[in-house]
Amino acid sequence: MNASGSSLSLPVKDPSGNQIWEGFSCLGEASQECEGFTIATSLSPCSVALKAMCSGKLQTALLVAGYFVYLLVGAAVFQALERTAEKQEKMAAAQMKEAFLQNFTQLTVPEMEQLMKNLIEAIQNGVYPVGNESQFEESNWDFSNSFFFAGTVVSTIGYGTLHPKTAGGQIFCVFFALFGIPLNIVFLHRVGKMLSLLCKKLGKFLYEKGMRKKKITFLTLLFFLATGILVFLCLPSVFFQITEGWSYSEGIYFAFITLSTIGFGDYVVGKQSDRKYFSYYRVLVAIWILFGLAWIALLFNLLTTVLEDTEKIIVKDLQQIGKAGDGMKNGCSRLTTVPEMQGQLLENMAQQQGLQSA
Repeated sequence: MNASGSSLSLPVKDPSGNQIWEGFSCLGEASQECEGFTIATSLSPCSVALKAMCSGKLQTALLVAGYFVYLLVGAAVFQALERTAEKQEKMAAAQMKEAFLQNFTQLTVPEMEQLMKNLIEAIQNGVYPVGNESQFEESNWDFSNSFFFAGTVVSTIGYGTLHPKTAGGQIFCVFFALFGIPLNIVFLHRVGKMLSLLCKKLGKFLYEKGMRKKKITFLTLLFFLATGILVFLCLPSVFFQITEGWSYSEGIYFAFITLSTIGFGDYVVGKQSDRKYFSYYRVLVAIWILFGLAWIALLFNLLTTVLEDTEKIIVKDLQQIGKAGDGMKNGCSRLTTVPEMQGQLLENMAQQQGLQSA
């Protein structure tokens, strides 16, 4: 039996005579805390790496599946709880509209004010008393809209244009958000790691081509920014311009306000009664939101790192200015030049990106 530090191993031979070992280790990069013995066969490094890769992919697949199942279940429950109440509100709005059309020449001032209050309340509840009766049959709580609402809850966007109005729906929304928001954070963290790994693989490819480290860092960051802006801001804005009838600038505005979870609610997809949307349009938008959140979270993290590193460099230069008198005498004090500052920022961002993908 051999003992070394906090590791313990015991040589054992299998029936064929090949030596294996059993023991435990509580230190090292690849080890974890343990309280007993673990069995390890004589696997090659490639086999261990392959096994770890398969395990990581399985965990990712289970997380993604569990996350979307959670959203699907939430959408189904919201649909079941809210759809009946919405039908009653739409019937009341239709009756209010009919009564107004029959008696609008005889309405008094108080009756007109009450009509306006009822109209505002109906619009706040997502009921728009315009058009013919067929438009009243379209539900804000069909499965597509319910899935979109579930996505906005766990992502904390909260447009405010659609919300549960029944007591059951409101209580369920509390517990759905209570567990869904942490699950969303874990999901976004995993997606962020996948995006970081793509940049890391690109950097490794460029390094094998003989490119310098600083240039590799600059190109990988440029690739991350350009690809994300194209996939999550520019192209979706064209899609919204066609589907919603917005201008391109309005599409860009909506995309950023949504992905940054500001969610003013002034622009919301699928809410124009005079436009026809294809089935599961809002489901597709919800999926875009979920993956776009991971990208913009990494972008904000990157910008935060740049600002913090810039602050450190400025503080360092200010300290050097304070000692400029002694430095000028000794001829050895100097300020950080712009190229040096850029190099330090790139190195710090590269280290940050490596920590995220680790």
